[in-house]
Amino acid sequence: MPIKGVIFDLFHTLTGLESGWSELPLTSDVLGIDRKVWDELLTSRSRERLIGEQRDPYAIIRTLAHAADPSIPEARIHEAVGIRIQRFRDSLVRIPRENVETLKALRAAAVRLGLISNADMMEVAAWPESPLAGLFDVEMFSCTAGCAKPEPAIYRRCLDALGLSVTECLYVGDGGSNELIGAKEVGLSTVFISGVVAELWPDRVPQRLATCDHHLERVPQLLDLLGLSPSKS
Repeated sequence: MPIKGVIFDLFHTLTGLESGWSELPLTSDVLGIDRKVWDELLTSRSRERLIGEQRDPYAIIRTLAHAADPSIPEARIHEAVGIRIQRFRDSLVRIPRENVETLKALRAAAVRLGLISNADMMEVAAWPESPLAGLFDVEMFSCTAGCAKPEPAIYRRCLDALGLSVTECLYVGDGGSNELIGAKEVGLSTVFISGVVAELWPDRVPQRLATCDHHLERVPQLLDLLGLSPSKS
């Protein structure tokens, strides 16, 4: 069956290399927490923020920071909140042009587009300012959906809103939060975008390769995969 829809992840898939996100420091650096420890907290111990049960930016960062080190002072947490909000704004504004053009090419080919992002309220606060806003037929952020990847519900809700079946769609992402595994479990074919992962966590690439149906380094290569590149159209 021909592909009629593509569902994308947002951060580390459609955003650029994290080294180019912002000139501001990482939240973990501001707080004085090891990056690996911070990443683990973000991915495995903060469902409340991801599904919107915890919405206050200060409370979110304080909860995570004190899970790692209860002695981190309040002033440093306030500083980290402000920097994190601006850093994510920068990442959403600085979307690589080639990714924007890829989405426009897919829309021009009548491919329906969905977005599923695991994100808390502060991480997508600047979404309306992003060049990606308005390019999707369906936008689903976990903090407003009340569920998060890899839970089946969030994929199924997106598919229902697109009006498409699993056999008519691809899921495209960097593989964080076991999103590729979750997508496959609901029946979606998956595409692993490895460019950002290779920059940040090259040791994670092999495992994610084992969980995908297709592997691309960059988003624009999706047009070739679907037979929609200019030379083939």
